[in-house]
Amino acid sequence: MVNFAIVADIGGTNARFSRVNLSTLELDHVVVYPCADFASLTLALSYYRSTQQLNDIAHVAVAIACPVNGDLVKMTNFHWQFSISQIKAELELAEFIVLNDFTAVAMSLPALKDNEKIKFGAGDSDATKLMAVLGAGTGLGVGHLIPTAHGYIPLPGEGGHTDWTAQNEQEWFIQRYLAAHYGHVSPERLLSGPGIESLYLAIAAYRGLTVEPMSAADISSHALNGSNELCSAVIAQFFASLGALAGDLALTLSTFGGVYVAGGIVPKLLPLLEQSEFRSRFEAKGRFTDFNRRIATYVVTAEQPGLLGCAVYLKQILAS
Repeated sequence: MVNFAIVADIGGTNARFSRVNLSTLELDHVVVYPCADFASLTLALSYYRSTQQLNDIAHVAVAIACPVNGDLVKMTNFHWQFSISQIKAELELAEFIVLNDFTAVAMSLPALKDNEKIKFGAGDSDATKLMAVLGAGTGLGVGHLIPTAHGYIPLPGEGGHTDWTAQNEQEWFIQRYLAAHYGHVSPERLLSGPGIESLYLAIAAYRGLTVEPMSAADISSHALNGSNELCSAVIAQFFASLGALAGDLALTLSTFGGVYVAGGIVPKLLPLLEQSEFRSRFEAKGRFTDFNRRIATYVVTAEQPGLLGCAVYLKQILAS
């Protein structure tokens, strides 16, 4: 019986590491490093094990912000790339599992406590039904989870890179503006930190305003305190588009287990969510509006859902 393991959640900006008690799923020795501080995941993981005096732990699960389709893993929004088998051999690990970051977040959903999620809008959730999760941060993650009699089956995917659909005049302008800069306009081009910055420039152009670029953090801060109307409009557009995409995910797999919004951005903007179009756009699906109205939506407020999901996934693998 394996009692302890190391889990990690690697995003485009930060790398989070923790020890986990696989019996209780309790996390400790939680440390966050800027990815830019290390040349590779191997160095970051080795540094964590050494400085936390955890070199005796040989079971590791890592969630990472990119597709995981084989032995070679290349991050989408950072330069790290590595061989899973090579790291396992170099660090003499008994188990080294790598999964997509939103596969891990999806696995965390059944383990969330009531105080680690906030419900917004109408609808109900049935824990025996499929669930969806999406989250904006450095990029946009999407995943689904299937409950079974023998555990959970996560469905990884890259839904953040599908086609974004404009629904009104402002959004048609944003579509053209972003297409001129990027070619393909995916939801991630709007629903992420860099996406918020692009929305700021696009909506300014739509209004005929000349502005200097602004960071997503500053845009969010101005929107929260109501000090800049353009920033408020940007976050309003962000939530409208997020709700529309969440509604699409609900329809795709009939997610009556609920749709969960995770990631680093939305929990910081909770005061603006309730007054936004998020839920109305989630439900506005024509003939299937009543269908989506029955599905609950939540914001995940847990500090480390990726780490928790890695732990749940590893525990399930070791028990099978």
